[in-house]
Amino acid sequence: MINSRSFTIAACGALLIIAFLTECSRKLPPAGPTAPEVLVTTVVPRDVPRVLERVATLDGFINANINAQVQGYIISRDYTEGSVVKKGDLLFRIDPRPFEAALAQAQGTVAKDKATAAKADADQKRALDLFKKNVISDQERDTAIAAAGSATANVEADEAAVETAQLNVGYTKITAPINGVAGFANAQVGDLVSPTRGPLTTVSQIDPIKAVVTAGEGPFTDFISRHPDATERGKYVKTLQFELLLGNGSVYPHKGRFYALDRSLDPKTGSIRYEVTFPNPGNILRPGQFGKVRFVADTKKGALVIPQEAVSELQGSYQVAVVDQNKKVSIRPVKMGERIGAMWEVTEGLKAGDRVVVQGLQKVREGTRVTPKEWMPPAQQVASDASPAQSNP
Repeated sequence: MINSRSFTIAACGALLIIAFLTECSRKLPPAGPTAPEVLVTTVVPRDVPRVLERVATLDGFINANINAQVQGYIISRDYTEGSVVKKGDLLFRIDPRPFEAALAQAQGTVAKDKATAAKADADQKRALDLFKKNVISDQERDTAIAAAGSATANVEADEAAVETAQLNVGYTKITAPINGVAGFANAQVGDLVSPTRGPLTTVSQIDPIKAVVTAGEGPFTDFISRHPDATERGKYVKTLQFELLLGNGSVYPHKGRFYALDRSLDPKTGSIRYEVTFPNPGNILRPGQFGKVRFVADTKKGALVIPQEAVSELQGSYQVAVVDQNKKVSIRPVKMGERIGAMWEVTEGLKAGDRVVVQGLQKVREGTRVTPKEWMPPAQQVASDASPAQSNP
């Protein structure tokens, strides 16, 4: 009896071992695919500054073309090309000798005609006295009066000629009309110059310097619709502060101010120009440089904005990937508004509280289940990465 029971127990144990070994020998089924990880951001209404950027070209606040006022030969260039000059500084000299001779001749003519005028005036007085005594006729009296008047007119004409000759002598010294930077000379010593020739050089006042900006008809119309009252519009533009982004990507340290808006739009391009002035100590900026002006136009209240990288464009239409409470993705068409910095305003298709995929869009399709993690803007990401290093120097 005992042997029979032992046999039964042994048989059951053997069956269990065989079943265990058989189960272990079977190939385990592959594990199901894991949900891809994506970075999401929650849409919340924000008051965001509306930052605008426009391409700009720098130009002198005043660009004075220096022209010759008389014809003659240049005998000296008295400034250093590209240097700073002050109003009244001598730039060029034209040979003055022909003009000095003309002045001397005009002065001699004045002296001669003054003597003639003095004699004619004395003759007139005598003629009037004799006429009162009935010694001479009316015709003789009138002749004396006319001769005195003609002599006086000749003196006045001669004095005007002397003044013109003096001006011409002065024009032989060509001076700077403003403070500024003088450009390269277009004429050298020995060249014959005249008023009809092009400018000898140009002097530009570049402190302050102007940034010339072109805006399209659409932005201009939008600006006028936002500020229809001319008085309010004038006050508004005076409050704007402009930043200048240079060609190397750096930000110019001085802020700019609105200066003027052009009178009309260009009919060929449909654009309008306006000018912004920037302080330019040390003449760091020069006319002809390119850059961008950036300014905060206003603040958009309660805007729904998302990172621009969260938006996919397909044939002119836009869509975003939204993650629901069940961690499933739905692709939604949206309508976009203005780009505000790195963000983009959504005008239709999203509501506050929606979670939008920012990074990992290539991993998702309609209905995909995902593992969402919170996206952080680059600035916050840098601060987060740097915090452990700061706590453990």
